[in-house]
Order: sequence, then C-alpha cells, then structure tokens
Amino acid sequence: MQRPLVPLVPFVVAAALLCAGCSGGSGSARGAEKSGKASASRSAADHGAVVRAAVAGTRKSSARIDERIETGDGTTEYVVSVKGDFDWAGAGGRLAVSLRNPAVPGKTSPRMDEIFAGGTVYVGGFAEMAGSWGSIRRDEAEAHYALRAPMNDPEHVLRQVAQMRRISRVGEETVNGTPTVHYRGVLPEGTVTLRMAKDMRAKIDSMREQVGGITVYADAWIDRKGRLVRTRLDWPMGEVGVKATMNLSEHGKPVRAKAPDPGKVVPMPDLGGPLPG
Repeated sequence: MQRPLVPLVPFVVAAALLCAGCSGGSGSARGAEKSGKASASRSAADHGAVVRAAVAGTRKSSARIDERIETGDGTTEYVVSVKGDFDWAGAGGRLAVSLRNPAVPGKTSPRMDEIFAGGTVYVGGFAEMAGSWGSIRRDEAEAHYALRAPMNDPEHVLRQVAQMRRISRVGEETVNGTPTVHYRGVLPEGTVTLRMAKDMRAKIDSMREQVGGITVYADAWIDRKGRLVRTRLDWPMGEVGVKATMNLSEHGKPVRAKAPDPGKVVPMPDLGGPLPG
C-alpha cells in the first residue's frame, strides 16, 4: 500500500499534465533543437557516444547535486528542490528535498531528508515521525509523477540521459563558471516511463494514443574532462509542462552516507507523494 509521507498539499500532479490535445513540444524548444542541429559538426552517432561516455565517467565518481523540478499548469507553478551529495561509485548519498510555490514566498515548504546506503533509501526529517525513518529498497522504488526519479535517485537521471536519441551539438557554453559543450536530444518513449508506477504509465500511454506520440527533450552539458555538469529533461505542452534541471559540481568530493539506527527504521512497501516523487 502506498504511504504518503507528508500531509496532502496543493500540487500539480502528473495527471493534470497529461492533457489531451497537447502537442508535446513548444516552438522555442523545437527552434533550439533546430539551432543545435545546424551547429552540429559530427554525426549523431558520435554525439551519442560522447554523452554516454560522460554518463559513464560521472557514474565512476561523486558530485554535489542541486536539482530543480518545475511543474506548472499555466496558472500555478510548484518547484521541487533536491540538494545534497551523491556517490555513484559507492552507491550512497544524502539529499534534502523540499517543495514550494514561488508565488507564496513566505509559506513554509514541506521538507524531507533522504539517505542512500546499502541498497536502501531512508527517508525522514518529518516532525510527525519523531526522529524515526521510513525505508524502501532502492531497486523497488517507483516514480509517481512525470519526469521524477524514484525517490529522487540521481542514478535514474543519468540512466535516462544515457538513452538520449537524435542528439545534436548545440555549442559551447559556460555553466556555473565551467566551460562546457551542450548537447540536445530527445528521450525514447520507453525511457520517459522508465520505472514509473503502473497507474501513471497507463495515463501516459493513454495520452500517447490520443495525440500520436510524446516528445521529451533531453540536454547534457559536458566539461573538458568529460563529466556531466548539468542535465535537463523538459516536457513542454503549451501552458502545461514539467522541467527537471540537475546541476553537478565538486566532482570527486568525499560523500558520507550512514544508515540510521535500525531501531529507528520502519520499512515501507511503497512511498508516494510530491517529495519522494
């Protein structure tokens, strides 16, 4: 049984984003893609190899994570922030997740802490849990919203980026002071629903049948050492959309992620809600 970890909060759920009649892409995004194609100097196959090599290199190390997931319906926007340190090589990390409505800056945001350790994801930080932690096996967690990783797992984001297709070289750009090369492509439809909960996959499949396909853009910024510095997944649907941007910095930094005391852990078969994703 799915257990929401926070009280019900106003949130634009993915079902509201899967509207019939949406085109699956905005003119500005398509225009940027065309610009990227015009500046391409190597074949799409070569660009794909570069992106996959950057994902593989990033997975061998660690980094500081700063992710921003923007969800809107044309009138209201909600932002999920995921910040912390993650070690792909050591399969561990600590993340802090928060949800806010930028239109209400003074309102307290729901917040959650996550620890990835030993193949388990631990969640806590809620006043009502009185210092205890919920837990779920990392490989059993599912995504319940569009463009969300199961339990905000950065490994899932890299896996999706590695599956980009129709990749073009947009050009050279500086990201947070770091020189990078920007690549743009699209995600295969199966990658969009990767590890997604059954009910959400059904909604997306229904929308796909109605509009004849979906288009999710994917971007990767790669530094001179062949590491990912930024990734972005973008599903523009007119006034409705979801965009997830993840910045990676301090590559190779030590990451300490210790599991909570077993006596304070409560296993949960499934975790849902806007914070776990």
